[in-house]
Amino acid sequence: MGYSAVLNLSHPLSATTVSVFPGDPKPSFDTIATVASDGFYLQTVSVGEHTGTHWGAPAHFTPGAATADQLDPEDFVLPGVRIDISEQARHDPDYALGVADLIAWQDRHGPFPAEAAVLLHTGWEKYWGTADFAGPDAQGRLRHPGFSVAAVQWLLDHGVLGRRGALGTDAFSPDVGTDDTFRVSKLLYRDHRLSLEILAHLAELPPRDFTVVVGGFVTEHGSGSPASIYALLD
Repeated sequence: MGYSAVLNLSHPLSATTVSVFPGDPKPSFDTIATVASDGFYLQTVSVGEHTGTHWGAPAHFTPGAATADQLDPEDFVLPGVRIDISEQARHDPDYALGVADLIAWQDRHGPFPAEAAVLLHTGWEKYWGTADFAGPDAQGRLRHPGFSVAAVQWLLDHGVLGRRGALGTDAFSPDVGTDDTFRVSKLLYRDHRLSLEILAHLAELPPRDFTVVVGGFVTEHGSGSPASIYALLD
């Protein structure tokens, strides 16, 4: 076995989940067969493509870009790094990871791998399943930390995000919640790059030396999928 442990980075998909992006449908489950009546158990599930732990394909924000069925298998298996901004986010819900944070991480942990999944541990997981996960302010804006545009451009310029790669977060989006123009997402969603959102258990990850494996629906013309995402630790 080429890894020491497997860590689940996904929340279970549940009909009781209340934290869906404003306007998105809530998941629903209907039992259509039971062992007692039919000899087997089966549910139907209705869910949006970006509900719960999920990944987004480039077509989600980029017209003409790759849909779920146009991605390559290699796009879903990436070297991973974890950057912890949970302390900063505890004091500032609008904290945006900056270039200085990236350089400080690199000085401490060594060079970033190429075409990587860069996972941002903001600590927002503690709000999952509650109204505070979105944290709307008096103006109705979402409130959660994310990546700055400058940091994502640095990752692109240095090959950390290449033709493939991913940004990940335990919050709703790689964008800071108050940015309703989604500048980070639009910068990310090109070529075959993914967004991994509403991740779980990032506090248990080391800063580096793991592989991210992403699963989910591969639907025709899909913009993404609810996902099971795992980290294989070296």
